[in-house]
Amino acid sequence: MVIAFVRTIILYLLIIVGIRLMGKRQVGELEPSELVLALIIADLAAVPMQDFGIPLLSGIIPILTLLSVTMIISVLSMKSIKFRAIICGRPSIIVENGKLHQREMAKNRFTVDELMEELRMKGVTDISTVKYAILETNGQISVLPFADQKPPIAKDLNVAPEEAGLPVVIINDGRILNHNLKLRGYDSGWLMKQLKAHGAKKPEDVYLLTADEMGRVYFALKEDQK
Repeated sequence: MVIAFVRTIILYLLIIVGIRLMGKRQVGELEPSELVLALIIADLAAVPMQDFGIPLLSGIIPILTLLSVTMIISVLSMKSIKFRAIICGRPSIIVENGKLHQREMAKNRFTVDELMEELRMKGVTDISTVKYAILETNGQISVLPFADQKPPIAKDLNVAPEEAGLPVVIINDGRILNHNLKLRGYDSGWLMKQLKAHGAKKPEDVYLLTADEMGRVYFALKEDQK
């Protein structure tokens, strides 16, 4: 049992390192080469975890080899655009000026239903309002509407809103984060006033309390305290 535990921990940590080398991405955002790497590494690690007759190095060496190859491919992709196109492919324009590029959709085996689903997820229901819809190499759709279909921003309306800054968490599930409290320039007296103002008797009654640079507070009591 001890051997199984140690082997599993070693392989687990090795896989974590490999995933970290691919950057902070979700599974749906992986390039094809990265997805293949993740699947192969998982398969290689599973065998020595279950079969104690296989030396641990038989699983570690192939994984390290794959990680090394991945690093080499990553460097080559940065150095050569052509190499990156071969490994990762190129983005495809499937909607241009409100018109579908049916050949590009067929080439990428991308159906109308999939396109409509992706557009709905981007808040678009009318294809004619889309300037460009681009199928990226990771399978995601980038949607760029016509200029007159874009929502106005503060600059367009000649409005200069105040920057609120990044809110920091003061209380997290009943726990006071004293470092963040001091970071915002507050003390325990300010905190007790906030608790009283929002109907909380003690910090343990609070699920979340945040404060931004403008002094604005978000306060949420625990559900059993409401």
